[in-house]
Amino acid sequence: MLNPNLPEPDLLKTVLQPLLEDFQYWFGRSRSLLETQEISFLGTEGQADLLARVVQAQQEVSTAKMLLNATDGKVGVEMEVLMPWHKLLTECWQVSMRNRMEKSNNAQPPQVG
Repeated sequence: MLNPNLPEPDLLKTVLQPLLEDFQYWFGRSRSLLETQEISFLGTEGQADLLARVVQAQQEVSTAKMLLNATDGKVGVEMEVLMPWHKLLTECWQVSMRNRMEKSNNAQPPQVG
């Protein structure tokens, strides 16, 4: 649990630093998936669009992390900025789960009567 007596910069570092690292990790995994696999249900354009949005979000997260570090935790990130990242990650997770399910279903041998 967070200590409510932490000064604000420490609170920002305690909460925001790990959150930004999580965003970087999951966007990196999503980018890797989108760059290395063909995801048929997205189509070429849909996959390229999702990849472009992930790359853009990665750049935004990196910038936010640099600002947080450069100001020693005195700069935060508005909720209006965080929410689109969260929604994009949710979309990426859904694509990943569906992709995994479809590959699993296609790999299974046909069942005999």
